[in-house]
Amino acid sequence: MKNRHLWTFLLTGAALGAFAPVGTPTAFAQTPEAEQSRDGDIVVTARRREETLIDVPIAVTAISGETLEETGAVDITAIGQVAPNVTLEVSRGTNTTLTAFIRGVGQQDPVAGFEQGVGLYLDDVYLNRPQAAVLDIYDVERVEVLRGPQGTLYGRNTIGGAIKYVTKRLSLEPELRVRGAYGSYNQADVVVSGSVPLGDTLRVGGAFAKLARDGFGTNLTTGADNYDKDVVAGRVSIEFEPTSNLLFRLSGDMTEDKSSPRQGYRLVPSIVQPNPLLPNRYDTYAGITNFAPFSANKVSAHGVQLLAEWQVNDWLTVKSITAQREDDTETPIDFDSTAAPTFDVPARYTNEQFSQEFQASVETDRFSGVLGYYYLDANAFNAFDVILTSISSFTLGDVDTKTWAVFGEFTYDVTDQLSVTLGGRYTEDERSAVVERELFLGTPSPYFGGTGGSLTVPVIVDGEEVVPRFEGTRQDDAFTPRVIVAYKVSDDLNLYASYSEGFKGGGFDPRGNFANPDVREGFLPEKVKSYELGAKTSLFDDRLQLNSAVFRADYTDVQIPGSVIITDSNGNTNFVGTVTNAGAAEFTGVELEGALSVTDALTLSGSLGYLDASYTEFIGAAGTDISDQRDVQNTPEWTGNAAANYTLPLDLGGREGALSLIGSAAYRGDSQQFEFEVPLLDQPAFWLYDASIVWTAADGVVRLGVHGKNLSDEDYIVSGYNFAGASSDNSILAFYGNPRTVTGTIDIRF
Repeated sequence: MKNRHLWTFLLTGAALGAFAPVGTPTAFAQTPEAEQSRDGDIVVTARRREETLIDVPIAVTAISGETLEETGAVDITAIGQVAPNVTLEVSRGTNTTLTAFIRGVGQQDPVAGFEQGVGLYLDDVYLNRPQAAVLDIYDVERVEVLRGPQGTLYGRNTIGGAIKYVTKRLSLEPELRVRGAYGSYNQADVVVSGSVPLGDTLRVGGAFAKLARDGFGTNLTTGADNYDKDVVAGRVSIEFEPTSNLLFRLSGDMTEDKSSPRQGYRLVPSIVQPNPLLPNRYDTYAGITNFAPFSANKVSAHGVQLLAEWQVNDWLTVKSITAQREDDTETPIDFDSTAAPTFDVPARYTNEQFSQEFQASVETDRFSGVLGYYYLDANAFNAFDVILTSISSFTLGDVDTKTWAVFGEFTYDVTDQLSVTLGGRYTEDERSAVVERELFLGTPSPYFGGTGGSLTVPVIVDGEEVVPRFEGTRQDDAFTPRVIVAYKVSDDLNLYASYSEGFKGGGFDPRGNFANPDVREGFLPEKVKSYELGAKTSLFDDRLQLNSAVFRADYTDVQIPGSVIITDSNGNTNFVGTVTNAGAAEFTGVELEGALSVTDALTLSGSLGYLDASYTEFIGAAGTDISDQRDVQNTPEWTGNAAANYTLPLDLGGREGALSLIGSAAYRGDSQQFEFEVPLLDQPAFWLYDASIVWTAADGVVRLGVHGKNLSDEDYIVSGYNFAGASSDNSILAFYGNPRTVTGTIDIRF
């Protein structure tokens, strides 16, 4: 063994040996359409061009759709169990809104008009809002997770990282596939997908999914299920390839979610209705039912996009990506989770976005890169009541975002081993907000069907009426560079060092108390400077692969949304949002991902993430630095995953095939829901254990599987509300991850 590989061997032993329980072999699984130059290499498009993982000098995890299905993954949150320093969870009080954190960067409160710290892309189209972003796993080719600031290659600048959900391209041959599942809590899923060529130049195809499950618990007030699932989703694509160098792809997708409202579990008894705490963490007493049509949960999302790609010649390709997306959510949230008509929140969220991206990609022997332009015009609207005793606190927020950017990143191979990459992005963001806040006598407010009169007295500041209506506009711009130096020691070892910057524009909190002049000024943009050293390694004739990264990020003006209960000058209790710009934070961490083919039948894999995240400046209400009293939310110090997949030949029913035994364990260290400690809500460290048994016919036509998730039936909190105090009924609510489930699947391909 060569000396230069000794350190990678030792790191591999630490990464895999530290996690003796085994886990899902996802990080280095082969994508169905990937071209292999060597065994185990995966072709990804993290840098807008096809490259193997070992050649990509950035921290990226690639997980194939085949692997996700083979291990029984349900939705995109499963990625958070295998990618280091990544948190993907269903947001509190919702079924389909995504909370995402990468390397400590992200936001858990899906405030309208508030950009997320982690960008989610569906086939290269940036999803501007987290509503309806908990994408189900169907018709997916692969998922790529890019850690660290992204902006020199991707349509929208994202300060923490990006997640690319890549759907399958249409086959040149007719295909039909049917996948069914039945399991715990009467889970019953059906996915049908297929495609057919209509001549040599035209192909059509699509997928349809019906996903249903009973609740993990019951609403003891209404009798409805709690944590159930009722989703219909579909996708249709048309690909037209008139010549070998010209492609048009028109695709549309839709999702309809009619699951019951997901309500929280009280961690302390109610003052108003002091019922005993429920033994089942998925049960609730939530009683918000009298705000028709907002008493039911309804989520509708759809989008259409057109890709045009022209390979002009051997070295130049131009591309256009045009997309329009909309979603509409009606949801009732019960902030105190009691049958009493207090602290109830009927709410509506609607989002629209139009985006246009142009790219020109260059590929020569020593020079490659991309130059692009991006434009986004988006609107985020929310309206909600907060029912406090006999008064309705009504809020309407309407936020427009217009942004454009030019970006580029180019790599020059100085020698066969040394390459230098320079990239940059100039971004201009304009955000305009209209906010209305009023108190109404009686419940609900007129927007939700009530008839009570307004109790709000307008406040005049500098001759301007700022309450109940506020209008504001702000513009932010920034140039964010990226520099990468990579040195390929050999075909088996690629070392790199990088520096990059990220930027996220400022805005206005559409739930804020605009009688406060600081709130009228809006919140500032946030910025991050990231430094990274990494290595991509392949050893022992490509049987062992290891990716590692050491990074540091300096984060300034961190945007932290929240919500509080206040009492106005007239003695009325009110609900307001707060967005705090914490002065600065530092993130330092290490990431390891490895896969080892022990034999042709046995594969081990694992990941390990360490993250030391801390605020270095956090100015409190009294004007003093309270950074030593604050911690970064949803960011455990340690995350890890370990995996094994053992495959042996097994004929079934006279049909040749193979049986795969897959085991997994995922670890997540202590984490807080908020910047301050809430002992009842803060989640101690825990493990999740999964296992699958999958039989696949040798011809690939039939696959049978049994999948167990959370086999130890771990209770773990993923989100919550913290409204302690008598004015809010001492309401501390928790939302939990899925309990133990066992699901059988059958997959037939024609």
